[in-house]
Formats: sequence, structure tokens, C-alpha cells
Amino acid sequence: MARISLVQVVVDDLLDRIISGTLPIDAGLPSEAEIGASHQVSRMTVREAIKTLQAQGVIRVESGRGSFVNPVATWTSIDAVLRYAVAGSGDSDVAVHLVEVRRLFETGAAALAALSRTEADLAELGAQLTLMRDAHTDNDVQKFVDADIAFHDVILHASGNVFLGVMFRPLTRILTERRAQTSRVPEIQSHAIAEHQGILDAITAGDAEASRLAMDSHMDQTLDDLRHYVLEPPKK
Repeated sequence: MARISLVQVVVDDLLDRIISGTLPIDAGLPSEAEIGASHQVSRMTVREAIKTLQAQGVIRVESGRGSFVNPVATWTSIDAVLRYAVAGSGDSDVAVHLVEVRRLFETGAAALAALSRTEADLAELGAQLTLMRDAHTDNDVQKFVDADIAFHDVILHASGNVFLGVMFRPLTRILTERRAQTSRVPEIQSHAIAEHQGILDAITAGDAEASRLAMDSHMDQTLDDLRHYVLEPPKK
């Protein structure tokens, strides 16, 4: 096994122990020797794992005292926070929270895009929407998800605000994984296509408020579909 993989194994194990409460907030981590022995890895590997968790804000290293678990509010890794949230509140709550975060970012981005989009942006939005329709017809979930993600990326870029794309980027991988789950439902795909068309029409018209409302409607539909088809599937 490659060394980087060994480091990740130790990181994942320590994070799992923190999330489960085996290593509670403000608790001290076991010594490097103990962690190394439990995983049969070198102290250097353990130190790299601890540095990784420290960089993510999960733990703090106090000189002369050791390493301690930080409160979740100080964690800076979205992956770590997501794992904690799923374990603590259930995957359904996390799914809803992610849509809420998307609403905050994407309604504003749509309004800005309506005012600053170029003809090239509109052409790309139209192309991605066509790919979504084709994927829906072909029952190609991955192609649908890729086009869906790309459509929203174009809007973030078209907003003209570089901070939006940078701040939203950490969520992209998580959203891609979750859309692969929801997009397996044909009805959700149909609803998404209709909502995306409404967003494109509003941005094409250059109407910032209509674009914001269209994206807000898309988030409402996403939540409704999530609750109806995924979190509480209809009984057969």
C-alpha cells in the first residue's frame, strides 16, 4: 500500500473515532506510538495524518501537551463536517441542508448572471440543457448529472463574481455524488429540465429578479422531489 494511502487510513480511523464520540471534543489523541502500533505504521505516517487533521481544523496540536480534538464549529474540511453531520443527524437532514446552501449561493448567482452573461454563456447553457434532455431520453444518468453540474457552473462563471465559484467549489464533488442518487429517478429529471429551461429563459431575458425567482423555484422543486422520491419514496 502506498504511503499516502496509509496516511489516509490513519486519518479516516481517527476521524471515525472522533465522530463516534470515542475521542470526544477536547479529548487528547493517543500517543504517536500507540496510533502507529494500532495501524502498524511508522511514526512519520502518524505525524502526517495528524498534520492532515490539523490542517482541516479537526484537531489542534499544543506544544508540550499533545493533540486534542477541536469543536466541530472550527473544522474547515467540508468532507469531515459532512461525515459528522450524517452520523449525527441523519443523511436526510444533510441532504436538505445542502439544498439550503445551494439556494443561498445560486439564487444570487443567477441574478448576477442575468446582468453580466455573454452570448457565449447563453449558448453554453443551452447546450448543457440539450445534453440533459438527450440524457433523459437515453436514460444516461451520468451524462445527465454531468450536464446538470455544468449548467450551474456556467451560471456561477457568468455571474462575473470570482468569489462565488471559489466558495462553491468545495461542494461540487458532494453535490455530484448526491445528484447521481436523485437523478436516477426519471420524474426528477423531467422536473429538473423544466426548471432549468425557466432559469435559462430568465437569464436570456436579462431579468435579474426573474432569474433569482427561477432559481429559487428550482431549489423548491429540488426539495420537493428529494422529500417525495428519495427521502420518503412513494409506497408501491
